[in-house]
Amino acid sequence: MAKASGAKKSYSSWISNKNKVHVAKTPVTTKAVTLQDSLRPILIIGQAFGLFPVIGLYSKHEANLRFYWISWKCLYSIILLSGQIWMCIMCFNKMFRLETTLQTTSPAIFYGTTCIYIALFLQVSLKWPKLVKHAIQTEDLDPNFDTSLTLKCYMTCAVVLLLAILEHILSLLYALSEAIACYSHTHTSTYEGFVRVNYPWVYKFMPYSIPLGMITQVSYQNDRRTQIISIFNGKLQIHEFNVPDLFQLLHFQATFIWNFSDLFVICTSYYLTSRLDNVNGKLLIAQGKYLPASFWRSAREEYSRVTQLVRKVDDVISGIVFISFANNLFFVCLQLFNTLENGIKDTGACHASRLKGTTLFAGYEGPAYFIFSLVYLISRSVAVSLIASQVNSASLLPARVLYDVPSPVYCIEVQRFIDQVNGDNVALSGLQFFTVTRELLLTVAGTIVTYELVMLQLTPSAQVPTANGTMT
Repeated sequence: MAKASGAKKSYSSWISNKNKVHVAKTPVTTKAVTLQDSLRPILIIGQAFGLFPVIGLYSKHEANLRFYWISWKCLYSIILLSGQIWMCIMCFNKMFRLETTLQTTSPAIFYGTTCIYIALFLQVSLKWPKLVKHAIQTEDLDPNFDTSLTLKCYMTCAVVLLLAILEHILSLLYALSEAIACYSHTHTSTYEGFVRVNYPWVYKFMPYSIPLGMITQVSYQNDRRTQIISIFNGKLQIHEFNVPDLFQLLHFQATFIWNFSDLFVICTSYYLTSRLDNVNGKLLIAQGKYLPASFWRSAREEYSRVTQLVRKVDDVISGIVFISFANNLFFVCLQLFNTLENGIKDTGACHASRLKGTTLFAGYEGPAYFIFSLVYLISRSVAVSLIASQVNSASLLPARVLYDVPSPVYCIEVQRFIDQVNGDNVALSGLQFFTVTRELLLTVAGTIVTYELVMLQLTPSAQVPTANGTMT
């Protein structure tokens, strides 16, 4: 009996030593990272372009987040949405009047998806305060001290927006070079030629009077200026503005929203992956240790809270994920087709009259824009796919630790944890039509190759549309 008692005591002491889990202590001064803190600067930038009209983003207290339909931020978003709907209607007007081709369809898709994005972000804004409150409950129980999360969001935001601005500038230079080549020998001004090239659907639509609610617009063919008649302080006043300037503003907003949607998905994926990595870090430290069932139950419950948060976030943003992937697929195919169809040569609608040496790239603005846009689109699409798929990859990591649990301490809690990890699909999705995993990237790549082969065989040489909706 004494030997058995001594052996049992020695075994218990051995398990106790193997049981020690050394977790690095977090400094008291380190603040836990929250969902709102990580995405706040990005959401504020989005508000400037009519997205995310949530009140209280500047506040450090998440409880101050509110969404009201009757607010100046929501009114601002609806006004800009009305402008994008106007542009979309004019694109469809030209598409229905002319033959439906890739040339007439791409601007309609570009502005149509912009309208959908704004509507989806309004829906996200409506659900955002409730989502943040749910995230706070998870963050209070399981604080995350990943200090690199906010920095990654800031750096990604800066890189994406900088490249987006550069691509937009190249597209404007392309349209300007076409205007110089096509209209330099005519009486048409370069700026009017630029409008004709960049907004052909608008130029044909604007000469007619367009009633826009309470505002009366009278368009003139000579200088394309529009008068707005309004009543202010009981006096009739007439204001003038240049119509193309309004189109430039709406076009720039559409280009920003197109890039912002991918940026929003990327930064949200950063946050969710960081939450899962926080759980995985604790499990990796415990790998191979002789730990009681209470530890595995606690780890499983924490994992369940994080996966539930992933589902809550996916329910809110799955529409944006779906449109983002569909939009990227279409425009990658479009730019790849333009590059393969035209090659590296000075093509254009007015090739015969192009004036060499009068433009920045000496007539090669088109190839420069198409190649840069193609590389940028592919890079951005791959980044969205890989970063969003990290949520799924991080959710599967606990299985590797659970398979390494020693036999003497294997219990029902470990088995439940294994079943939950393997049986539950934790990932962002596109309206539940697809889940964002690493395998999805190969599927999309195969789809692009298939579409390109079909487009190159069936589409005749014609004027080519650009990725941001303009025509050349």
